Amino acid sequence: MRIPVPLSAVALICLSSFSALCSAQAPDITPLSKQVARLEETVARNAKNLQDWPNLARYRDANAAAAVPVAGESRVVFMGDSITDMWPEPRFGEFFPGKPYIGRGISGQTTPQMLIRFRPDVIALKPRVVVILAGTNDIAGNTGPMSLEEIEGNLASMSELAHVNGIRVVLSSVLPVYDGGHATDGTPLLMTDRRPPERIMALNEWIKSYASHHGDTYLNYFSAMVDDRGFLKKDL
Repeated sequence: MRIPVPLSAVALICLSSFSALCSAQAPDITPLSKQVARLEETVARNAKNLQDWPNLARYRDANAAAAVPVAGESRVVFMGDSITDMWPEPRFGEFFPGKPYIGRGISGQTTPQMLIRFRPDVIALKPRVVVILAGTNDIAGNTGPMSLEEIEGNLASMSELAHVNGIRVVLSSVLPVYDGGHATDGTPLLMTDRRPPERIMALNEWIKSYASHHGDTYLNYFSAMVDDRGFLKKDL
């Protein structure tokens, strides 16, 4: 004997089955939307780089507004990448408050980019001293593969430009790196893959030697920050 099934029950069963099917087949669009957002950021960044590869625009207005140093002023310009770029931020203690020091770091930059902007961002500001901290992003290949010789040549060129313009030079060592932490997508950060410690140490040896032979000061961050394995100290 056939047992009649209420129409409402049939509808409920069909709706439940359809919902389950949709849940099983519907893709998770959240990761995809994040990928699209990252791609859009990359496209925008690449478009900007094509228009202004060394990012001369970053400090153009600040340079124009900078006053000529007064007599006796010990102006110092810090040229570098993200480490230098972040120094003035309150969360990092606003390094050197009240001092006539000017930060000209740009996150992610390499030595060829810094060399192009060395005149407007350093020489034109007429400092007594320039402190250069650069090279780690070159080793990582941020603007393409670079040999140590190419990095060294760019550092030497910045030093020579400074000397010609009566500016004393402080050449900083490249900092050690470590493998730890996670990227925004959750993958482990392996800094040594892109920045092999042996390349960092080789570049630092050259910087130290160059400084001693050309009247520059060598600022040895590396020795103060490296652990016994050759990595950045964890407490830093």
